[in-house]
Amino acid sequence: MNPKVDFFFTKAKKWREEFEQLRTIILDCGLTEELKWGVPCYTYQGNNIVLIHGFKDYCALLFHKGVLLNDADSLLIQQTENVQSARQIRFTGLPEILKLEDTLKAYIFEAIEVEKAGLKVVLKKTREYTVPEELQNKFGEDPELKAAFEALTPGRQRGYLLYFSDAKQSKTRTSRIEKHRPDILAGKGLNDR
Repeated sequence: MNPKVDFFFTKAKKWREEFEQLRTIILDCGLTEELKWGVPCYTYQGNNIVLIHGFKDYCALLFHKGVLLNDADSLLIQQTENVQSARQIRFTGLPEILKLEDTLKAYIFEAIEVEKAGLKVVLKKTREYTVPEELQNKFGEDPELKAAFEALTPGRQRGYLLYFSDAKQSKTRTSRIEKHRPDILAGKGLNDR
């Protein structure tokens, strides 16, 4: 147990017992406990394997390369259609976790083996994402914006493409593009502040 991570468990109002049981299960598998993104993250030789996090309706284990796991028990959930690599196992109570303890350990050990084998997730390339028509039009009108967008990291580009495309109406897509033009010109990603 890493004392730097203890606060996560002591401050938890919801899911406290569930978090503590998940922590015990994971640590029994020999992983190193670290604090990343404000949550307990468990690593093997410095590589992320699984983390614990909670939401309003459930708590979860998130496997960083979950898409590569066998998932023999059909427990893994893709959080959203745009998540390419990570997969969750969700829980709504301690009894579920206790019932699945051996299965969870099997998934964790499989995730460790995936890491040991050096397996990589083949991610969709940025050019494979749809560029909304409104952004294409803006690029035609504003070469500076196009150049700045192309200079962004692939992850930042994807973030904007997903955010702009998510809007149902053309005027909303246009508004989002206009709002974030200064950030794109400054080389910032959608969530960089």
